[in-house]
Amino acid sequence: MKNITQSYETIVIGAGHAGVEAALASARLGINTLCLTISLDKVALMPCNPSIGGPAKGHIVREIDALGGQMGLTIDKTVLQIRTLNQRRGPAVQALRAQADKILYQHEMKRVLENTENLSLRQGIVCEILEKNSKVIGVKTLDGLTIHAKTVIITTGTFLNGKCHIGQAVFKAGRIGEPPATHLADSLKSLGFRSGRLKTGTPPRVQASTIDFSKLEIQGGDHPAPKFSFVSEPITIDQMDCWITHTTDQTRQVISENMHLSPMYSGQIEGTGARYCPSIEDKFSRFPDKPSHICYLEPESRWNQEIYIQGMSTSLPHEVQIEMIHSLPGLDQAIILRPGYAVEYDYFDPIDLYPSLESKRIENLYFAGQINGTSGYEEAAGQGLVAGINSAQKLLNKEPITVNRENSYIGVLIHDLVTKGTKEPYRMFTSLVEHRTWIRHDNADHRLTEMAYDIGLANKNRFGILTKKRQSITKLHSFLNEFFVDSKHENIGQINTKAFHGRKSLHDLLKRPEINLDCLSLLDQKISNTLAQYNQDEIVETITEIKYQGYISKQRNIIKQREKLSSIPIPKDFDYTIIKALSNEGRSKLEHIRPINIQQASLISGIRQSDLALLARSLNNTER
Repeated sequence: MKNITQSYETIVIGAGHAGVEAALASARLGINTLCLTISLDKVALMPCNPSIGGPAKGHIVREIDALGGQMGLTIDKTVLQIRTLNQRRGPAVQALRAQADKILYQHEMKRVLENTENLSLRQGIVCEILEKNSKVIGVKTLDGLTIHAKTVIITTGTFLNGKCHIGQAVFKAGRIGEPPATHLADSLKSLGFRSGRLKTGTPPRVQASTIDFSKLEIQGGDHPAPKFSFVSEPITIDQMDCWITHTTDQTRQVISENMHLSPMYSGQIEGTGARYCPSIEDKFSRFPDKPSHICYLEPESRWNQEIYIQGMSTSLPHEVQIEMIHSLPGLDQAIILRPGYAVEYDYFDPIDLYPSLESKRIENLYFAGQINGTSGYEEAAGQGLVAGINSAQKLLNKEPITVNRENSYIGVLIHDLVTKGTKEPYRMFTSLVEHRTWIRHDNADHRLTEMAYDIGLANKNRFGILTKKRQSITKLHSFLNEFFVDSKHENIGQINTKAFHGRKSLHDLLKRPEINLDCLSLLDQKISNTLAQYNQDEIVETITEIKYQGYISKQRNIIKQREKLSSIPIPKDFDYTIIKALSNEGRSKLEHIRPINIQQASLISGIRQSDLALLARSLNNTER
């Protein structure tokens, strides 16, 4: 029989949230790309929460959009409900969260993939990574097909040696009803990649018609509806409600009596679970004094009856889950359509990757998503986008893009992974971002779109929208600086603020936390008329820049200093033994992680300032 070999420039393994962004970025940059998935019916599936965004995660989605990715555009087209979280807090921690119609989201994302030039979407199970002289040359599929490629991006999610648990029932699967990728995991281990085991979980889904919604608290969306993408049309759909309920003493009793049946507590599961997204068993075990826990009921689609119960992730036996659900107010007659379950899977140590997400062991092999130890659709998509871009950049003989701690949440995520590694599912938080008053969700386009435009991923229309926004904000700043209000103005008493003497500009008045543009509009019709010329995004960003001017200025100065460290590269084969005064711990960690520059070295736990100084001096002497 003739051996048929196919060839592409790039192969993306997996079509989850990391895979679709990687494949689209690669193809849009002109690379002949193949995306291989175990099932064409599960492209961009939301197997857990049917939502996009949230604290920190919403920032990532805005950054994906600013870089020319797809997630923001697709959720805006398929949204059920959208709202801004943390509105009572500062803009640095505010973020969008949208309930997705998961059925439409899948269909829309698959449609985009199928209609993208340079991109082929096919079904197949990859069983082996092919390499020659430590350089990737392609893949082999389980049905015997060999496909050559110059670069390969692995985005396999929870499928590597995946194992699902419901009570004492255990079955091999990447997700319920889908086969695991065991051969590929073995192939990667045979190539010398270090692996570990992680665990994640999902709650039961219940039938909407069996819920008494009159006993639940309604949670609606924002009006007018905000949007994730900077280029989407305004969202005009009728938003669907979500609901809130709480666990009860009966819930606690059911779980306490059956805790020994939980795979997490019986020792059946070996993988480490997410600390910040615990199962309901974990919640009652770790917080015994808390009287109840909040649960959110979220519709999964306009086209089915499935309701997702956020906050009730569990792997208890099915019959126990029924008792547990019936203990919740409004759900005493609820029918479970799909039981919750835990999935345990292999991940590979992200310290083996460069910040470009290329492997240090096998050239032109990239890793993105949960295979790197992360959790969440957004974290996966952000990595997929970066891997897809950098894979294309390498094939085009260009440098990797610069996403780092100074310009993006995605940069913080990747730098944490490749510098510190992870022992549990990594989840992005606002608190992990040092420069969060500068790196906000409202200005992601200012931070990243020009970079995307320069490499060819953001089109002229998107860049034109950014240019207009920049011009409008500059013009609004000028107006606010040049318009003065006298302390004796006849309408000044309408503003609830501390008295002042003489004249103050609107810009200076807006620095006061109690003053906003709405109250300043009461002073003069000219102010109202001028503000009417700007859209809400332009106004919000301008006001934020004014109120946080001091903080932003300090952070920008720190960023400039850190950029100097980024300009001091460390050769891949640098011999750390030549620095005799280097601490033993410092030398060991530098040799293990192999940072690409002084900045990355400075982020390694245990590296002393004296170690950095010695390293910088040695690099300087070597260069001379």
